[in-house]
Parts: sequence; C-alpha cells; structure tokens
Amino acid sequence: MDLVFKLIALGIYFAAMIGIGIYAFRKTTGGEDYMLGGRQLHPFTAALSAGASDMSGWLLMGLPGALYMNGLVEAWIAVGLTVGAGLNWFFVAPRLRQYTQLAGNSITVPSFFGNRLHDRTNILRIAAGLIILVFFTFYVSSGMVAGGVFFQSMFGGPYLTGMLLVGGVTILYTLFGGFLGASYTDVVQGIIMLVSLLVVPITAMFVVGGPAAMFASVREVNADFGSMTAGGTFIGIISSLAWGLGYFGQPHIIVRFMALRSSRDARYGLVVGMSWMIICVIGAVFTALAGLAYFQQNADAVISDSKNGESVFLDLSQILFHPLIAGILLAAVLAAIMSTISSQLIVSSSALVEDLVGGVGIKLSDRASLWGGRIGVLVISVVAVVLALNPESSVLGLVAFAWAGFGSAFGPIVLLSLFWRRLTAAGAGAGMVAGAAVAFVWGQFTPDETWGLFGGEHLYEIIPGFLICLVLAVVVSLLTPRPPASTIQEFDDMEESLATGEIPIHGAHAAPTEAGAAGTL
Repeated sequence: MDLVFKLIALGIYFAAMIGIGIYAFRKTTGGEDYMLGGRQLHPFTAALSAGASDMSGWLLMGLPGALYMNGLVEAWIAVGLTVGAGLNWFFVAPRLRQYTQLAGNSITVPSFFGNRLHDRTNILRIAAGLIILVFFTFYVSSGMVAGGVFFQSMFGGPYLTGMLLVGGVTILYTLFGGFLGASYTDVVQGIIMLVSLLVVPITAMFVVGGPAAMFASVREVNADFGSMTAGGTFIGIISSLAWGLGYFGQPHIIVRFMALRSSRDARYGLVVGMSWMIICVIGAVFTALAGLAYFQQNADAVISDSKNGESVFLDLSQILFHPLIAGILLAAVLAAIMSTISSQLIVSSSALVEDLVGGVGIKLSDRASLWGGRIGVLVISVVAVVLALNPESSVLGLVAFAWAGFGSAFGPIVLLSLFWRRLTAAGAGAGMVAGAAVAFVWGQFTPDETWGLFGGEHLYEIIPGFLICLVLAVVVSLLTPRPPASTIQEFDDMEESLATGEIPIHGAHAAPTEAGAAGTL
C-alpha cells in the first residue's frame, strides 16, 4: 500500500509538469520565445529557475550525505557555490542582460561572444557551440541515469523503466514548452525543493527531542561535526571554494540573466535567488544534523546508504511521513534532477540550431527556428537516452568535469566581455580553447599528483583552467589589434544604459546578426 501512495504522488507531480509544459507551449510562438522566453522572464521566475537548474540532486542527496559522513568541513563547497552565485547575480546578470540585446540581440552565449567581439569568421561562435553541445549531451545523459537509479532504489521498479519515465516526462514538457516550459517547471520544482528542505529537517529535529537533544546526539556521534577544518586540508578547502568560479561560465544558468525583462530586474533576482539558496543550504545542513541524531537514537533504524550517507534525506522522508507525503517529498529529488536536464536540453538545442546552423551562414525564419529548436531537443534527447541505457555508464564521471570545463572555458570570457573593452576575438578564442583543454587534462590525468605539486593532493581543475583562460585571453588580446571603434562604442552604450535598463536605439541593431548572405529558410 505504501508503494501505491508514493506512485500516486509521483503521478500527480508528473502530470503537473506536463500541464505546465502545455501552458508554456501556448505562449511560445517563435524561435526567440522557444530559446529565451522572448526576454520577458519575471525575476522571481528567473531566480528560482536558475537555482533549481543549478543545484540538481546534489542539494538533497550529495550535500546532506557529505555533511552526514564528515561534518561541516564538507560545507566549503556550499560556501563557494553560494558566494559564486551571489557574485554572478550582482556583477554578471545586469550587464549580460543589457549587452546581449545590444550586441545583435544575441539569444545564446556563443552568439553573444561572436556579436560582442564582431567575429566575422564565426569561428568563436561555432567553437563555443560545439563545447556546449558535446558536454551537455553527456551531462543530460548523466541526469537521466540518476533519475533511473533513483526510481529503481525508491520504487523498486526496473532501471530502464525509471530512466525512460523520468527522461520521457522531462523531454515532453521541454520539447513543447521550450525555455518557458523549463523555467516555469523549475519554479515549481524549486519551491518543492525549498519546502522539502524545511519540512524534513524541522520534523526530524522535533522527533529527536528538539534542538538541544539533536546537538547532544550529534556530539556523541561526531564531536568535530561543527568544525570546518577538522579532517580538511588547505588544498581541499581551496578546491571546494573554487566551485564558485564555475558559475560565471555555466550556460544553463546565465541564460536566465539574458531572459530577464530588464537589466534592472537583476537586483530583485539577486534577493530572491540568494534567499532561496541560503535557506536550502541551511536546510541541507540541518537534514544531516537531524539524520545523525535520529539514527543515533534509534539503533534499529539503519541508513540505506551507509557508505556515502546520500540517502539521509530520502530515508527520513520515508520514516517520518505518511507514504503519500513521503512520495511528494521524494519528488523533490526528481524535481532537482529534472530541472537540470530540461535547462541543459534547451541550451544544447539552442547551440545546435542557433550557433552551429546559424554559424555556417544559414538564416532561419522565426517559425523555422522554433521547430528547429524542438527537433534539436529531440535529437539530443535520443542520443542522451542511448548513452544512459547503461546504468554504470561512465558519463556520470563527466559531471564534475563539465562544471569545471564550462567554468574554465566560458567564465573568464564572460567576465572580460562584460568588463574589459580591449578583449579581442583572438584573445577570447585562445583563452576559451586553452581553458577547456587545461581543465580536461588536469581533471583526467591529474598532473599535479603525478608531479607531487601539492603533497599528493589533487587541486580541482577549474582553478588552473580558469587562470590559464584568463591570462591567455588578456595576453593575446593585448598582442592583437585593438577592437574596432564600433565595438568600443557598443561597450560604452552598455555601461551608460545600465542605470535605466533601456536599450539605446542607435546601438540596438549595431552588431551583425552573423547570418551571412544566405537566404531565410
């Protein structure tokens, strides 16, 4: 009977996601709507959408599990991510929203790079599009694997059924609803995640006797739980904090900034987004605390994942609540996984249709772009599903690399594009390629461990990748001819118009559309 209640809750959740996708479908009439929501995204929606698509299952499983096993020394990554997200909203969001519309009405990150730097060759745009397409295809696949494994462990069904069900529902509402479908479902999913990370730890805390009894039990299990240095190392802490650098280059996150109604909405988004994130992180910490106390006080209760502790949220949900409520709480994990998949599908589809097709000189009409985006989602989904057929697929190992790879390849280029007039297309291209290459080599072959650079410890690859990209982009830009006067003027227009959020008429169409001379399809 318990399983029936859980499946009912899951069915309600899936139906709601499809319903939202149908609603978004009716509001999506063209290519820009499909890929960027017509630049009319409310900052509340943008903030929750960015947070939900960012956090994935890590927030409800990975972080509470790491804290459960090792204490607050594992919280440095949460600190780094929170600071990185805040800086991203404060510095990047308003400028990116303003500049992407000024620079040829760019609706993807690669097209912004090309238009911002007036790259007539389109090499920069195509290279960035390929990076996105390749790594997000594997990233999407890893999310489908995670959904299948979760369904298998929580509901006892076959892995393949779970993977196809989770993937199929996500593909369905993304295929028809596009960017708006992904964003609106992200809002619901973000709220589910927030409520779950409040309800579960608060309920568990009172079940174990209140805050004082909870902390007393935790001290008996791990006296050093509250220490943020016990068991940690300098390199380990720096590597964890460095995850925050990745935010500046994550296409599926910063595309929300581009979709805001105005650059002035970024302040609202900052408050909402950071409030959501801080509350969720605190909830994850208290989930670990309450879990430690509960299993310490109840010797007959055993955590499912004794190796990594990642089931602490799932176990508490099923132990403490009626199966129907537990099913809704468990849906929070699926919400985290599905929100990330949908966002990555849209960005990957945009890279395929807008940047690779557009980059070779083919200009699509608005309607052709709309259906091209849907076909792109379908194609990428099929490839991702094929890769996910094997639950032990090595694509799961690419998740951490994808974060570091995007952060290293795109992060410095985004920042330099928004804050430095002197950046050139050659500098951006050299930095982008070098950053991605260094992140890959450093992550896959760990030369720092081989050479004994840090006493045998591994430094997270985003640090050398980000630094190499930044330095090389600056050096090459200084060694190549200065950008043309029109590029400098466009940059100045962006800075001058930030206060009002209005787009200068003389600059709104100054940048080329990169479409080439080919006719409209």
